[in-house]
Amino acid sequence: SKLVNLDVQGLGVKYNGQAVKTIKVNKACSVSLYRIIRDLATIPEGKIALSQYAGCYNNRAMRGGSLPSLHARGSAIDLMQATNRNQQSWPVSADMPFSVIEVFAKHGWLSAGAFWSRDAMHMQRTK
Repeated sequence: SKLVNLDVQGLGVKYNGQAVKTIKVNKACSVSLYRIIRDLATIPEGKIALSQYAGCYNNRAMRGGSLPSLHARGSAIDLMQATNRNQQSWPVSADMPFSVIEVFAKHGWLSAGAFWSRDAMHMQRTK
């Protein structure tokens, strides 16, 4: 009941090359995520990131634990998975653009790459 479908049609969000119509997200995060996606759609690096959307809601436990992950709560999103995986050091081998991280930060989201220096594809809501 805390999840909603966020309409992202026409904003350049693609999963495996296919246009994404909606993203399932926690209702408390929906307004900020929409603003992020809208802002990313206006900058070249953001358009690239959105075209490589890798998921938001995923009902699973945290890596290495039993508690629900932020993806299970609909409060995290992954972008540019192929070049920003968990074990890739950011900004050494991962290539998530800093401008993308800045857009997320402006709206109260944390970049795992900037915070933990790895898993740069993962962005999560901080509130």
